[in-house]
Amino acid sequence: MNLSNLKPAKGAANKAGKTVGRGQGSGKGGTATRGHKGAKSRSGYSKKIGFEGGQMPLQRRVPKFGFTNINRKEYQGINLDKLQELVDQKNVKDTVTLEVLIENRLARKADLVKILGNGELKAPLKVSAHKFSATAKAAIEAAGGEAISL
Repeated sequence: MNLSNLKPAKGAANKAGKTVGRGQGSGKGGTATRGHKGAKSRSGYSKKIGFEGGQMPLQRRVPKFGFTNINRKEYQGINLDKLQELVDQKNVKDTVTLEVLIENRLARKADLVKILGNGELKAPLKVSAHKFSATAKAAIEAAGGEAISL
């Protein structure tokens, strides 16, 4: 192997694109492979998302219904069995805060957290979250813990 027989790896070198619009003699002049007239032959043309060639687009054909409340608050739900898991894995001793939930990837920094009552909680935990379901609050207090709303 020497400098005279070096070449790029197969598929690594990019071929130059077709040179168009450089006069009739090049064989790719005139319409420059764009056909005749119409929007697609013009410079600056770009097809809009969802454009279907003038046919009424699907987005406009399908009926719209329902209502989206712009003031809706989305809560990240965490069940009691997940809290019990944290205790079993010894990630939590007696207090569950928002920071602990974020560290254990049960919630994100900007999330509002709601504790839900699915599962069983045996450990007496002091849990602080934005909201609690009635069953979760009852279960936490029955286990000897405390539910603190933020």
